[in-house]
Amino acid sequence: MTDAQAGKKTTIALPVALFDTLEQLSTVHDENRLPPPIAQAPVAIQKDYLISRRFLLEYKGSVDTFNSYRRELERLLQWCLLIRKASFSQLKREDILVFMDFCQHPPSHWIGLNNTAPRFIDKSGVRLANPNWRPFVVRVPKSQQQEAKKTRFTLSSNAIKALFRVLSSFFRYLFEEDYINSNPVAKIRQKSRYIKKTIDVRLNRTLSLTQWRYVIAAAEALAAQNPQVHERTLFIMVALYAMYLRISELVETPRWVPQMNHFYTDSASNWWFKTVGKGNKEREIAVSDEMLKALKRYRLSLGLTALPSPQENTPLIPRSRGYGGISSTRQIRRIVQNCFDFAATELARDGYPEESEFLRAATVHWMRHTGISHDVLTRQREHVRDDAGHSSSAITDLYIDIEKQDRHKSGKNKKIRPA
Repeated sequence: MTDAQAGKKTTIALPVALFDTLEQLSTVHDENRLPPPIAQAPVAIQKDYLISRRFLLEYKGSVDTFNSYRRELERLLQWCLLIRKASFSQLKREDILVFMDFCQHPPSHWIGLNNTAPRFIDKSGVRLANPNWRPFVVRVPKSQQQEAKKTRFTLSSNAIKALFRVLSSFFRYLFEEDYINSNPVAKIRQKSRYIKKTIDVRLNRTLSLTQWRYVIAAAEALAAQNPQVHERTLFIMVALYAMYLRISELVETPRWVPQMNHFYTDSASNWWFKTVGKGNKEREIAVSDEMLKALKRYRLSLGLTALPSPQENTPLIPRSRGYGGISSTRQIRRIVQNCFDFAATELARDGYPEESEFLRAATVHWMRHTGISHDVLTRQREHVRDDAGHSSSAITDLYIDIEKQDRHKSGKNKKIRPA
C-alpha cells in the first residue's frame, strides 16, 4: 500500500465539494455533467460519481435522508479520488476498513470548526464549489476552538453505525445494479471493531430554562428593533420550540410545501398544524394558545388576516425577496444562529458565562430537543410522542430525565469519610 493509500495526512490534498443540494441536483438536465475535480479524474471515477448521484436522487422524497447519504458518499468518493486512487469496483474488504479508520481520524485540513459553509455558492450566475467547505465538522464553542484544533477528531458510536448503514445500502445497490462484482461491506464480519458495546453518554442538547428565556427574549428584542426582518425570526423560534419542528419541516422541499392553511381548526374549535416529517410521515400537532397567539402576531406583521382560511396557500415562511417560501435549511440555520448569538451575548453580560458558551455551541435541532424535554415534565408522554412524531414512547422516554436527576440528587451528598 502506498503512502497515499495508507492515509498519510501530509500528502492528502484539500477536498472540493462534489454533490450540490437536492434542489440543484434535481434540476440539472444534463445527467452527465461533472464537477471539475471529477471531470479531470479517470473515467472509472467519473462513472462512480454519476452512479452515486443517481443513487442519491433515489431519495429525493426525503431531504433528511438525502443529506445524510450525501455526507457519507461524498466522504467515500473524496477518499477514493484523493487517497486510495481507485474506483468503487476496485475496493476490497480491506479498503473499506482503511476508509473507516480514515473517517475516525481524518486530516485536520479536512475538518471545519462550526462550519456552516455551503458546499456551493453562486458567483456571477455561476455555481462554484465553496473553498471554505469541509467534509468533516467539529462543533465547539468559540472559546474552545484553539484547543479543538489540537484534538484528534473521532466519530461517535451512532455516527459509525450511520456510516455502516449508508455504505451497506450503497454497495448493495451497486451490486444489484451489476456495477460491482462483489460487495466489500457485506464481507466485514466484525463491525464491533468500530461499534463498541458501551453505554452511550447522551450529549445534552437541551437548553436550560434560563437559556430558553434569554433566547425567546432575544427573538422578541430583534423583532422590536426590526419587525420587517425579525418578526419572521420570532415566529420561527416559537414554532421550533412549541411544535418540536425539524428544520426540514419549515422549508419547501420536493415532498412538502408548508403553507399557512396547514394551521387549521377542527369541529371542537381546536387548532392543529399538519406537516410531513421524517420518513415521509404526515402528522398533526396540537397548537397551544401561545403558539396560536404567535401565529396571529406573525400573520398581522405580514399584512394578512389574524388566522388563515382553509383555502389560503400563502407560504408559511416566505422569502425576503421574490415569491414562494424559503427552500434552504441553511437560511433557517443562519436565522436561528443569529438569535442564539444575540442571547449568548446577553447571558454573558448578565453574569452567566457557562450558559453563554453552551448556547453558542447549540444548533437548530436543539430547539426540538428543548421543546420536547420541557413538555414531558408536564404533558402525558403519549401526547408528546404523537406531536413529536416519535415512532414509539421509548424514544420519547429518552427526554425524561426526572429519574436520572433524582438518582444524582440522592448520591450528591455521599461522604468519602462518613461521620
